[in-house]
Amino acid sequence: MTLFYAPNIMSDPSLPQDESAHAVRVLRMSRGEKIAVTDGQGAWCQCLITNPDPKSCEVEILTVERPKPLWNNNIHIAVAPTKNIERIEWFVEKATEIGIDTITFLRCRYSERRELKTARLEKILVSAMKQSQKAVLPHLTGMTDFQSFVNQQFNGAKFIAHCEADAQKQHLKSYLSKNEDITILIGPEGDFSSEEIALAVNNGFRPVSLGASRLRTETAALVACLSIHLFNN
Repeated sequence: MTLFYAPNIMSDPSLPQDESAHAVRVLRMSRGEKIAVTDGQGAWCQCLITNPDPKSCEVEILTVERPKPLWNNNIHIAVAPTKNIERIEWFVEKATEIGIDTITFLRCRYSERRELKTARLEKILVSAMKQSQKAVLPHLTGMTDFQSFVNQQFNGAKFIAHCEADAQKQHLKSYLSKNEDITILIGPEGDFSSEEIALAVNNGFRPVSLGASRLRTETAALVACLSIHLFNN
């Protein structure tokens, strides 16, 4: 079943304009057809189309369910966006399909991309949420200075994946605990600077490895996300 996204469905039983156009003009849905709608906050609604307007498709909510979460911990990945925006778009899409709660974009010393427009990324999030049949939309945070980010307080375990040699550094999975909230930092193509690594460690972030291979930024971020899910499942 095609899933539609309407963030205000509980107070305004209609689809946003882009979703309305997709339902009515693209899928040619008509009055009386049933559709599934999520508000992106956990609600899964079975609805009946009452007015198939391509600008504002009105529906009647038949049932509302709140499915059990697919994972029990909060997964937050803070990553420096790549110079090639398509690579970070790929990460956003795949991480949403696998399962993630929050994505923050970091501005680091060696970042090749220092500004980022999130409008297209938000659309990719929504599309990936619908495609993977999820009822919760991940939260996306725009560019944030590295120092400001690591000085914040976070629940659960905190990690930084970097490429510097470190005899004490072990694979991420060695430090994971079942269903524990996790925040992990992934650096830019030029890696984190030594000063950034030291600052993160001083703020409680534990250095970790993601394997013997040297990974691209977006690959490392996805490996971290997948490793957390594999451990918990």
